[in-house]
Amino acid sequence: MESPEHGVTLKDVAAAAGVSISTASRALDDRGAAVKSDTADRVRQLAEKLGYRRNAFASSLRRGETRTLGVLVPRLSDTVMAMTFEALDRAAADRGYFAIVATSGDDPVDERRAAETLLDRNVDGLILATARLDDQLPRSLRERGIAHSLVLRTDGISPSALGDDELGGYLAVRHLLDLGHSAIAVVTGPNFTSSANSRLEGARRALDEAGVDLPASWSIAAGYGLRQGFEAGEQLFDPSSDRLPTAVFAANDNIALGLMAVAARRGLQIGSDLALVGYNDIPLASMLPTPLSSVHVPFDDIARTAVDLVLKPPSGGPRHAALPTLIPRASSGQALHPA
Repeated sequence: MESPEHGVTLKDVAAAAGVSISTASRALDDRGAAVKSDTADRVRQLAEKLGYRRNAFASSLRRGETRTLGVLVPRLSDTVMAMTFEALDRAAADRGYFAIVATSGDDPVDERRAAETLLDRNVDGLILATARLDDQLPRSLRERGIAHSLVLRTDGISPSALGDDELGGYLAVRHLLDLGHSAIAVVTGPNFTSSANSRLEGARRALDEAGVDLPASWSIAAGYGLRQGFEAGEQLFDPSSDRLPTAVFAANDNIALGLMAVAARRGLQIGSDLALVGYNDIPLASMLPTPLSSVHVPFDDIARTAVDLVLKPPSGGPRHAALPTLIPRASSGQALHPA
């Protein structure tokens, strides 16, 4: 394939290296592991010296593919979404694909528009980190036969790669119970997401096993952002309340950070006055003045599964869940009021 910008063709490279065009093509094919041989090294060196650039887009179109995957996330300002895309990008690259991202917020109309924009770029499949339980986009993709997977969330039907959120919620609250807490609040993500509902389900299972009640005012469905965590904290730590929780499970580290900010304003010391467990174990969690206990999610494992579900659609069930791990740190401290 010619490289119009430089006027150097694959035939020119092959002639300069003294090899056939097919040998030169294999040496310069970057879709998988590089061919390792003295001849292949010489071909690549000469191609670089001559200024040859392989037109991967044109060659992919001839095969009916672009070697690109579209990734749809609510927003990249969210640390978890940014980490997820980076993990997906690495997984795609390992398989000879390139990942491109679009953002949609939480609006289904914007999500559909962003998905169509990616499809207009002839991506070979879509990975959605935006799926709502009531989302029509995955159903539309299934009906149209478009390769896709859901990541971190599931609709229960489309191929999905996620952590075991129910187990993660259970581990977080079980940890607080084992420390002796019985006044435990739970702040989950938006109730239109499978992740928020599953983490709450796990938390309730742990509480039920221990015979501990979760007051309605201590179970708050919020967004997954800092602001929503802050607002939940203002409600939970209201000094005019008759009773305050001694421990909180925040179903997202951003929520936990917002709770920490309000606790500081109320004069509550994290780890002694208030035990706190987050979720996702973002890099900042271990670097805080009071390091945050958090449920670690194996993003790279989940990303590899999500990519493979697009490239090799499964014949079995739709959900592939990776196991989370509780990482105890200073924020969960010791119980103030042992049961």
